[in-house]
Amino acid sequence: MALGLFRNNSGKKPAPAVGDRLLELDGREVAVRVSVHPRATRITLRVQPGGGLKVTMPPHVSEASLDRFLERNKAWAAARISRLPETVKLAEGALIPYLGVDHRVVHLDRMRGVVEARLVAGDPSLLVPGEPSHVGRKLTDFLKKRARAELNEAVMRHSRALDVRARQIRITDTTSRWGSCSTTRTLSFSWRIIMAPPEVLDYLAAHEVAHLREMNHSDRFWSLVREICPDMDAHKAWLKANGHRLHAVEL
Repeated sequence: MALGLFRNNSGKKPAPAVGDRLLELDGREVAVRVSVHPRATRITLRVQPGGGLKVTMPPHVSEASLDRFLERNKAWAAARISRLPETVKLAEGALIPYLGVDHRVVHLDRMRGVVEARLVAGDPSLLVPGEPSHVGRKLTDFLKKRARAELNEAVMRHSRALDVRARQIRITDTTSRWGSCSTTRTLSFSWRIIMAPPEVLDYLAAHEVAHLREMNHSDRFWSLVREICPDMDAHKAWLKANGHRLHAVEL
């Protein structure tokens, strides 16, 4: 969700705006990340998956102009943030998605063992042994480990198909993007993609692997993605429609 406004047609060069800030919305402070982009021609405002805001703007925008822009669009931002799903804490009894299926978090009253995904009384569950206070940490470690394993496999498969090779695969917790490919051929992925259906994770891996051949979003790039992931449109749409729920899970 993004809003774009404000163009500088005056020819003047006001002092640039500096740094991130907080914006009060409905009685609470919301973090605003400010990104200055040399090719931007206007200010755009976007709601981040975690509930924050991101502003992208040209270098010539002044601090005062940015503040006025944010003030004018407080209602727009508040309305869209209010539509985001409620946050879910990784704790006993929580219902969280794993591989596209909602799982109930069940704490086991034993100290040893590893987190397991199993059916309990017919319901998909994530069984977590150990201290009750460690449930969140152990679940996070489990999800990150599973994300790395699934992404490693998908990246290797798609890399063979396109005859490319990544230098490194990183698992992160970024909220601004699901994945990225650097000029050093490092592929980075949000661990939260393990909560999406397997075919969506596979699409994300295909997307970033294709960047090893085309570091852009040109028609050639999308042709490469479609070549190794024919149903990419459906998976891309799923991530756009449901990604906010994955980011609503709190560590």
